[in-house]
Amino acid sequence: MKTILTILLIILIGYLPNFTFAQDIPDSTQLHLIETIGGNQYIGIILEENLSIVKIKTDELGEITLNRNIIKKIEPIERKQMIGSEYWFENPQATRYFWAPNGYGLRKGECYYQNVWLFFNQFAFGLTDNLSLGAGIVPAFLFAGAPTPVWLTPKFSVPVVKDKFNIGAGALLGTVIGAEDANFGILYGIATFGSRDKNLSIGLGYGYAGGEMAKAPAINVNAMIRISKGSYFMTENYYIPRDPAIVLISLGGRSMVRNVGLDYGLFIPLGSNMSTFVAIPWLGVTVPFGKKK
Repeated sequence: MKTILTILLIILIGYLPNFTFAQDIPDSTQLHLIETIGGNQYIGIILEENLSIVKIKTDELGEITLNRNIIKKIEPIERKQMIGSEYWFENPQATRYFWAPNGYGLRKGECYYQNVWLFFNQFAFGLTDNLSLGAGIVPAFLFAGAPTPVWLTPKFSVPVVKDKFNIGAGALLGTVIGAEDANFGILYGIATFGSRDKNLSIGLGYGYAGGEMAKAPAINVNAMIRISKGSYFMTENYYIPRDPAIVLISLGGRSMVRNVGLDYGLFIPLGSNMSTFVAIPWLGVTVPFGKKK
């Protein structure tokens, strides 16, 4: 028995260096982003890592060795996110335009808070990679207890062709607290063509209010185009089949500052009964929180 144990120990010692060495060999093609506690970022291929250091090979600075205690995060990135020598982070707010949703969905654990002109407040949370739930309020009760609109926004998203074609369906289910027979909402479906950075969405939605459903759907056409590392062009447009019909068009953009989005633009209503030109400014901020799982 003693001889057998000795042989097993020798075999184990012989394999340990190989095992340790195999654990320390990173993927020689995978790019990683390393961010330090001080805010510096390095992009390259990890050559070596252990409990004390991480050695990375970058295009601009060559090989760099960083102590583990100054590293805030290490995350893999795709080469398509490199535009020239610049890293374009993944669009952190790819699931909607100014207000309208698209076919992309929040990933599990992702959340955001949206505020428009201080009064419109909305949260959304990714329950799974395909299902999210939001809630919103316009706190009119702060003004002498005025009736207060509140709503829920469940949404289901399906990637038909990854990063190229997504479809979604959902609803806005609302009521006005303090008012009678004041339920309202929208049931919608939407198709999105393109990536998270550059896409076009076409949707149909049936609105309802006071227990009555619209006889014809509203049509929604939106687009988003990334024009720089932290800037997007956006347009969100509606055709509402009333008598007379209403067309609502918009032009604007989104600027990202450390994942916080600032949305700005103009909404312009058009219709046969519009005798003067009107442009309604839009100003909103979206703050992400939570983590994708």
